Amino acid sequence: MGERNGKRKMNSPVEAIKSEKRMLLLKYLEENHSRYETLFSCNEDGIFVLDIEGHVVQSNPAFQQLTGYSHAETDKLRLQFLFPIDHINKVFHHFSNAVVGRFSNFDTKIITNIGQILDLNITFIPISEDDQIVGVRAVGKDITELKRKKEEIRKIEEMQRVLTDNILDVIVSTNLQGEIVYVSPSCEYILGFEQNEIIKENLLSFVHPEDVEKAYQSRKMVLDSQESGQECYRIRKKSGEYLWVESLCKPIIAHDTLHVLEIVSVIRDVTERKKGEEEAKRREETYRDLVEYSPDAVIIAKDSEILFINDTGARLFGAEDKKDILNKSIGEIIHPDFHEIAREREIMVMEGNITEFIEYKLLRLDGTPFVAEVKGIPTFYQNTPARHIIIRDVTERKKTHELLLNSEKLNVAGQLAAGIAHEVRNPLTAIKGFLQLMESEGEGNKSYFDIIESEMDRIELILSELLVLAKPHELKFGPIDLISLLENVKTLIDTQAVINGIRIETKYNYQNFTINSDKNQLKQVFINILKNAVEAMPQGGFISIEVKQYGCNMVKIFFKDTGFGMSPEILKRVGEPFFTTKEDGTGLGIMISKQIIENHGGTINIWSDEQGTMIEVILPIASERLH
Repeated sequence: MGERNGKRKMNSPVEAIKSEKRMLLLKYLEENHSRYETLFSCNEDGIFVLDIEGHVVQSNPAFQQLTGYSHAETDKLRLQFLFPIDHINKVFHHFSNAVVGRFSNFDTKIITNIGQILDLNITFIPISEDDQIVGVRAVGKDITELKRKKEEIRKIEEMQRVLTDNILDVIVSTNLQGEIVYVSPSCEYILGFEQNEIIKENLLSFVHPEDVEKAYQSRKMVLDSQESGQECYRIRKKSGEYLWVESLCKPIIAHDTLHVLEIVSVIRDVTERKKGEEEAKRREETYRDLVEYSPDAVIIAKDSEILFINDTGARLFGAEDKKDILNKSIGEIIHPDFHEIAREREIMVMEGNITEFIEYKLLRLDGTPFVAEVKGIPTFYQNTPARHIIIRDVTERKKTHELLLNSEKLNVAGQLAAGIAHEVRNPLTAIKGFLQLMESEGEGNKSYFDIIESEMDRIELILSELLVLAKPHELKFGPIDLISLLENVKTLIDTQAVINGIRIETKYNYQNFTINSDKNQLKQVFINILKNAVEAMPQGGFISIEVKQYGCNMVKIFFKDTGFGMSPEILKRVGEPFFTTKEDGTGLGIMISKQIIENHGGTINIWSDEQGTMIEVILPIASERLH
């Protein structure tokens, strides 16, 4: 017992020193209380004072709030109770430095009253009194939120670094002059350049010369508007070839001055996409060209609205401008008789069915009806369901069909005519011979002989026309003066015309026209035309013959009369074999005339109404025209 007491007495000098320093510390705090009270009590940072043994002897409200200890509880705390065990060595190391007079600042963690661990930045400040360190003032700043934000920023930066380093897009940062200040590692994979090869180079120097202006204007827009921009252009690879890229540019703006500091661009290789777009565009242009220049009319319609019509369609409907058709509804160009069937087929197409060609009666803009074949196909126009309508003009085909029928009739007529002419001519020759014999012997009534002979001459005329139909004469072409030929024919017809009260006038733009033709056959055509005109005006009238040059190497001859004309039904059949409206006609004159004109490389057209009839004959001019 005595030894134990003895030992305690031996340590008493150390204890005495500690006790003395503690007393000095408390004295220092008391003496300076008023001086530091406001700073101590109102400070947002936690402040606590330690004696040299690490006991808390004083703390401010901020420290108590930070740790959750009351004022009474903090006075019983020791330094090692405030920190996690793995941080105690670091804390005591810095505390020891402070005890010997050195300031110390470090980051650590602190344990609150409820066991929560916070991040803390601590500054240890030695307290000196009578030239000796009597304690340590600790200023603790809660940096938990700051550390959390820093960690988040670090994670974001790390994530950005990983993305930047591994993303296949090229990330480029340029200064205001366009010089590259940063480029992501993917640059080597995409463009073939290493990072150091293009740093400080101007970005526009890699852009295709044809796209430089576009890229420059896009960059200028980003700088001026301080908003993101997007553009496509070609950029050069290290190999020298160009690839299409899509560049998304974003300005980096200083928060204080609101000025653009840099432009960050994300450059993505879109070469394959661009090729696909160009291929799709080419296919679309090809399709559009096929539709636009199709020999068939094409209309795109939705419900009753006409959305598109090609040039062929505009011409078919007699429109000078496509707008004239686009302003119409589909029902306005279909004859009323076909509205019901058109509606039924419209429903079929909109249900996804393709309708076959059938004949419709359609209406031109001037109201003229015409027949065409119409087919409907479901399609899309401007991303909406529509109908692709093909309209095929069958006018020429019908004409060709009629020509073929007439040709077949002509062939049959020719064969029939040859047989009839052969069978009739032989007995007719015998009858005529005996008739002449009887007439010479004076037997019979003279008037009867005249009638019989007249009728037999008529039979021979019909047989001659039949033989021309069966076997046309070989044409003997040669240069003739057209005006002289017409005047000659006019002279032949004038007598009959005058008798019928008909006046024939001529109008020639030129005095001479040389054409290459068979004079007799062409003369036959003109006689036939003028005889028909005279016969069409039994009460008298007027006939005009007009000659005009047509183009560079053709001539037009117009024959106009003021007769009663022909109805559309009769006009349509004019020229058919054996069709005639005359009681004593053969129906072969016009047909043979058409054949002769066609053999001369020309055409003949007939128009007729109640005002009269006009026949147009077009013939080629000889290489040199007479003057």
